[in-house]
Amino acid sequence: MVKVRVWGSLAAATEDRTEVEVDATTLRELLDALAARYPALRPQLDRGVSVAIDGKVYNDSWFQPIREDSEVVLLARLKGG
Repeated sequence: MVKVRVWGSLAAATEDRTEVEVDATTLRELLDALAARYPALRPQLDRGVSVAIDGKVYNDSWFQPIREDSEVVLLARLKGG
C-alpha cells in the first residue's frame, strides 16, 4: 500500500481525507486506483494532476515506479513557465 497525501481542494473529492492508501507500483496504477476508490476525483484526474514522488513532480510519467515507502503527494496540475 502507498500512502498518498491529498493536497488542497482535491481532498473534497476524497471525502475530505487528506491522506489515503492505495495499492500501486507505478504512477498509472496510482491514478487508476484513486479513480476507482474515489469516483468524485475522476473529473480532476481526467483534466490532469501533478504527483510529487519523493520530492520530484511528475505529470504524465505513467510508468514512474512508486515504492511503498515513497512520499507521494497528489496536487492540482501545476502550470506555468
